[in-house]
Amino acid sequence: MGQPVRDYLLTLCVTAAVTYLLTGPVRKFAIAVGAMPAIRARDVHREPTPRLGGIAMFGGLCAGLIVADHLANLDGVFDLSSEPRALLSGAALIWLIGVLDDKFEIDALIKLGGQMIAAAVMVLQGLTILWLPIPGVGTVALTQWQGTLLTVALVVITINAVNFVDGLDGLAAGMVLIASAAFFLYTYRLWYGHAIEAAAPATLFTAILMGMCLGFLPHNMHPARIFMGDSGSMLIGLVLAAGAISVTGQVDPDTMKIFEGSERQATHAMLPVFIPLLLPLTIIAIPAADLVLAIVRRTWNGQSPFAADRGHLHHRLLEIGHSHSRSVLIMYFWSALIAFGAVGYSVHSASMWIVLVIVGLSALGLILLLMPRFTPRAPLWAQRVVPPRYRRRRRPAAEPEAASAAGPEGQQGPLEGQMGQEGEEPEPAPRARVAAGVSGVNGATAIGPRSRFSDRRKADSTRR
Repeated sequence: MGQPVRDYLLTLCVTAAVTYLLTGPVRKFAIAVGAMPAIRARDVHREPTPRLGGIAMFGGLCAGLIVADHLANLDGVFDLSSEPRALLSGAALIWLIGVLDDKFEIDALIKLGGQMIAAAVMVLQGLTILWLPIPGVGTVALTQWQGTLLTVALVVITINAVNFVDGLDGLAAGMVLIASAAFFLYTYRLWYGHAIEAAAPATLFTAILMGMCLGFLPHNMHPARIFMGDSGSMLIGLVLAAGAISVTGQVDPDTMKIFEGSERQATHAMLPVFIPLLLPLTIIAIPAADLVLAIVRRTWNGQSPFAADRGHLHHRLLEIGHSHSRSVLIMYFWSALIAFGAVGYSVHSASMWIVLVIVGLSALGLILLLMPRFTPRAPLWAQRVVPPRYRRRRRPAAEPEAASAAGPEGQQGPLEGQMGQEGEEPEPAPRARVAAGVSGVNGATAIGPRSRFSDRRKADSTRR
């Protein structure tokens, strides 16, 4: 087999083009069928936005698989493995459940059951974890039940992690795009660099996943014209999990041929190489952390783990003071740092400069993350050359002495409505600042006033 990088690029481009072209008609279809739920208290967007973007993404997935089946360097994946068919079967099932949920708001437990069934369908067709390389022990073969349970658990965790992080425009699609790009580099190196044919399906899955996210992002960036909904977030989560399961359960450490000695010593020496295999959640570390924190937070507060709230990582970034776009870019930065850092360390674990670069970028990320907490003020001599936000505010020369006469509601005292001493208009009261992301900003929206959403805890669904 020749170097198939051009075939992968062609598959990626076709998947992205089909997804991009289908998203416009899907948006009109979602509006026509009424898949535009009302804005809830925890939502960040200001206008009702159609969902069902997963329909276009599923179309891109099918187009990518069809194109890959007709390419010379990729058709062997379909002849030698049943994993592409397993992926398509599980993706079709989870996509159908997501479409129904986007339109009819099905129960969270029903969705969880559907996710487990979709994972079981892939297991029955051969997409499962067969063994695990454990440092200090060696390669541990799993029984059929152990492999099935581990596969189903990994699929469900990945799907819900991606679903939980889908809270800002372009956030989930961009983070999965970054994760799949890093994972593609790793799996492609396993296949072409080490001649491991078992890594070919995972490489194809990640290439198609990149095309799905890349084609949908132009429609989903802030301000989003359409949301992917659960039909899209669960779909890309399943495809990402399928790639990790394929390469984890099918690649034998002995085929690497990059070490000498016993199997136990080989597995221990290959620990950096197997970081993305043993811990595929490092590729989606940010969504996984958000999922764990949400479950702990809700359980600690006596709520159901499926109850909705405004405590996700992206909500906290908005509360700190970041704008919508800046919050998304910060999440992108941390996802790229963790994903590409893990892959880079697995390739060159002996290079100290990789660790130093990761530490330096982490420090930079913390500075960017906490920047709104600090508002630096320029010295007096530089007041005229810095932006207004960094200038020192000068207090007025004379403070109004009648401020204490105002009522509890901001109303004035007995002199309300009277003119000043020399006929001047009384100065208007300063407006109260409103926190970003809180409902009620900018008055009413297309569906009417937002005052009925004052209680953030009254969220009726686990989705945005």
